[in-house]
Amino acid sequence: MAKHENWASGMKEAAAFAPCHITGLFQIFDQSADALHVGSIGAGVSLSLGTRTVVNVKEKARPSVKININNHPARTAQVSKRVVNTFLSRLSGMQKEKCEITVEHHVEMPIGAGFGTSGAAALSLAFALNKAFEVGMSKTEVAQIAHVAEVECKTGLGTVIAEMFGGLEARLKPGAPGVGEIKRIPTSEKTVVACLSFGPLSTRKFLTDKAVHTRINRFGGRLTSEMAANPDAGNFMKLSRDFAEHVGLITEKVRRVLKETDQTGIVCSMPMFGESVFTVTEEENLDQILRVFHEHGSNGQTIISKVDVKGARILQ
Repeated sequence: MAKHENWASGMKEAAAFAPCHITGLFQIFDQSADALHVGSIGAGVSLSLGTRTVVNVKEKARPSVKININNHPARTAQVSKRVVNTFLSRLSGMQKEKCEITVEHHVEMPIGAGFGTSGAAALSLAFALNKAFEVGMSKTEVAQIAHVAEVECKTGLGTVIAEMFGGLEARLKPGAPGVGEIKRIPTSEKTVVACLSFGPLSTRKFLTDKAVHTRINRFGGRLTSEMAANPDAGNFMKLSRDFAEHVGLITEKVRRVLKETDQTGIVCSMPMFGESVFTVTEEENLDQILRVFHEHGSNGQTIISKVDVKGARILQ
């Protein structure tokens, strides 16, 4: 790790991007006292739409932290605040006593609707802070800060490690980047993710609900094993739908759309956790899916994204 004293006075700016992410199925591993070993196994897909975070650091007599989301002051932003505080705790006294930090999150997907926006914000923020302060941490160390923030705030378990690597993935061992294990599942340039979002569901609520926790773990491990044995996009969608049905969180709005998409033969499911519908399919099937979304989800937001295969990264 580079020496913290390398940070110069004046103003610093850095920008980073992390893809948003949809989890289709998972099993919870939250018994470890070490947050780096808390996480999930499962499967999901990273989106070319994500969160771009810009960090500005100015030398000021009085330290402060300001966080904006889509050009508006954040009301809570507990995960981002935890990431910033963790970074500040690793800086020398002079650095953190004389800096004003402004964080601008630009989020391209609906927030709280099952698209991994808190993980993408935490991860892109950690990357940008590392660049702005010239701390010199490795990508793995930086991503671990974001993972721990998500775990401690109960906003995610396996999102950060998935978003760090990108692509369609099976998470085979729980934990933060450097601890967990991921297997990349091949996709083509014509693979797309089609989403219909009706709004948010509380990840914190479901991760702390014992009955939901039990149902998730009853089916998540077995379905993840099936995913690892047959790793392709079609099987991912089939197993994601099986998982959503078994866990029993499909809402009335989502169910109405799923009944219609089932008629097309294109398998759709519900992201964990959001009142949304999604599918990973090929471009040739888009017109058929979009027709259903427009006819039966007029009060929802339709989103089309490519698969992001690069993962979290610094923007030049």
